[in-house]
Amino acid sequence: MKKYETSRLRNIALIAHGKAGKTTLAEAMHFDAGASDRLGRVDDGTSLMDFEPEEIKRRLTISSSFNHLEWNKNKINFIDTPGDANFIIDTKNSLQAVDGAIIVIDAVSGVEVQTEKVWEYASQFGLPRLFFISKMDRERANFSQALTDIHKVLTPKAVVLNLPIGAEDSFGGVVDLMTMKAFYFETDLSGKFSEGEFPAHLKEEAKNAREKLTEAIAEADDALLEKYLDGQELSSQELFQGLRIGVLKKAIFPVLCGSGLRNMGIQPLLDAILQYLPSPLDREPARGINPTTKAEEFRKHQEEEPFSAFVFKTVADPYAGKLTIFRVWSGTLQPDATLYNANRQVKERFGQILQLEGKNQKPVESVGPGEIAAVAKLRETTTWDTLCDEKKPILYQGISLPIPPVSFAVEPKAKGDEEKITVSLARLMEEDPTIRLQRDEQTKQLVLYGMGQVHVEVTVEKLKRKFGVEVNLKTPKIPYKETIKSNKSGIIYRHKKQSGGRGQFAEVHFELSPLPRGAGFEFKNALVGMNVPRNFVPAVEKGVAEAMQSGVLAGYPVVDLRVKFYDGKSHEVDSSEIAFKIAALMAFKKGMAETNPVLLEPIMNIEVFVPDEYMGDVIGDLNSRRGRVLGVEPRPKGQLIKAQVPLAEVLKYAPDLTSMTSGRGSFSMELSHYEEVPAHLTEKIVAAAKAEQKEA
Repeated sequence: MKKYETSRLRNIALIAHGKAGKTTLAEAMHFDAGASDRLGRVDDGTSLMDFEPEEIKRRLTISSSFNHLEWNKNKINFIDTPGDANFIIDTKNSLQAVDGAIIVIDAVSGVEVQTEKVWEYASQFGLPRLFFISKMDRERANFSQALTDIHKVLTPKAVVLNLPIGAEDSFGGVVDLMTMKAFYFETDLSGKFSEGEFPAHLKEEAKNAREKLTEAIAEADDALLEKYLDGQELSSQELFQGLRIGVLKKAIFPVLCGSGLRNMGIQPLLDAILQYLPSPLDREPARGINPTTKAEEFRKHQEEEPFSAFVFKTVADPYAGKLTIFRVWSGTLQPDATLYNANRQVKERFGQILQLEGKNQKPVESVGPGEIAAVAKLRETTTWDTLCDEKKPILYQGISLPIPPVSFAVEPKAKGDEEKITVSLARLMEEDPTIRLQRDEQTKQLVLYGMGQVHVEVTVEKLKRKFGVEVNLKTPKIPYKETIKSNKSGIIYRHKKQSGGRGQFAEVHFELSPLPRGAGFEFKNALVGMNVPRNFVPAVEKGVAEAMQSGVLAGYPVVDLRVKFYDGKSHEVDSSEIAFKIAALMAFKKGMAETNPVLLEPIMNIEVFVPDEYMGDVIGDLNSRRGRVLGVEPRPKGQLIKAQVPLAEVLKYAPDLTSMTSGRGSFSMELSHYEEVPAHLTEKIVAAAKAEQKEA
């Protein structure tokens, strides 16, 4: 691999709402730079960047992919990120590894739901950004409306850098406002363009746009502002330098336009990336923590600094093993090196260092500051780990993950695959940390959690393709519980069995009483006399505990009650531990049936973020789900509704919320407590549970 000075590196993420055209844009960039010999297409499955079978099938970027190109003797590392809500956290993860971003806006659809989300993520990481309004060749393409959307929803600091000449079928070029020249693109998909006559109908618009651009540049630099206010004209060099300063300060977000599909406007975009977006040297030193002293440490993006790299992605491969992808923050790494994992306090031996080129990997001789690379088969290292010099350790911080809100029970299609499911999903969770797997001890189900239904479905597809494990997805069972509402003493049960030889005899006297919700179970030994030898008490307690595993209403576990064992009878020959255990079990069942048993259901704390205009609809919907709204807190661009809702009412909440809010709402939830199920619902739940037991 050709070695590039750090100043000649650009690490760029392509971010957008799904299907805005960023993958098509990436294909055109690589073609124009000579990094590929054809224009790949998402629609026909020939894309360099979307190469996973699940991506080809769905025509959707599911996982961030990596490639690079050379442009004007500079290297641009690209990360093509997902734009679908199901996989958007992978985008956030990848933004940790880049220095700038291109936000792709569909000229037809404008700013969409996930555009807002990725803009927010890029802002969190302080990334300079360019806008590229794509699909200018499409029917109903509207540059002005897309720009209005950007100003209204994302930022007023977006400033036009080039104006489109025409739209839809007539789109053919741009006016470069920095040079005030018109450039017309070839129609043969070559990406080439030539200078042409300035369009007369755009002269006034171009003049006004140029003035806005000049004003924005001047405002971003005090020296230029003083000169501008004095009425002095800014030179071309001052404008170019000032624009770069403004972009790096995030005071200006330039707007360009074109068509990835027709390869128009791509080369000006590549030029803009080099001219205005930062190299690693333009970044502040990387900030971390010394794992020993806990003191804050910094690493400059220089080869002379101690080596440090941050792992931001892991890819599971059943044949090649685990592929660890990292960004080098400082120092230089060569093959066959030994590095220190500061998170796990272990040493890792590197083999080949790999440069990622879509689905392919190419060995390289070394990587330095700013480079993105990969290594195979590290034993201990996983996502968000820091690899560094053991003598100069440092820890870099990863992102926090949302709780995945959608759940499905997974069952193996083939008997005996239960263990394979667990092991294989653990491998996939290394690749995608937003997947969670949990065994519900009560329902005995293996529950898979994801960011959405499509996310879970894709995980299942990967499970089959990568590991040969097939599963069925089912709606998880609700972990109901049972309890009592009344006190009762004098619960007596005698267990007597005589069938020749030694018999069985035990009699227990119980008192049952309810406990506060969440208190669990209390067994109280209140024996006074010697009617029952004390050595049988543990057996009595075991019998009660066993009985509580299956209540009298529908066989759900029993909670929140006290059992007082205050008397009984025994036989000097026929009494035994097993006899007292059986008596205790039967006495509990009898007593529970006489103490007003009720069904309990899990109540979830739920937080729902919605734009202001949907708040009324969402609150009304939560009320209809037997929810209690606890409060509403203002948030940037919306409201956070806090409520408590029965789990049974929100198992399939995700698609409903998406529909209600046009995809702009999001939610998270966790268990709060258990409450009594209303009587009219109890009957239905009990009937369904008994029917299921009969079938089993």
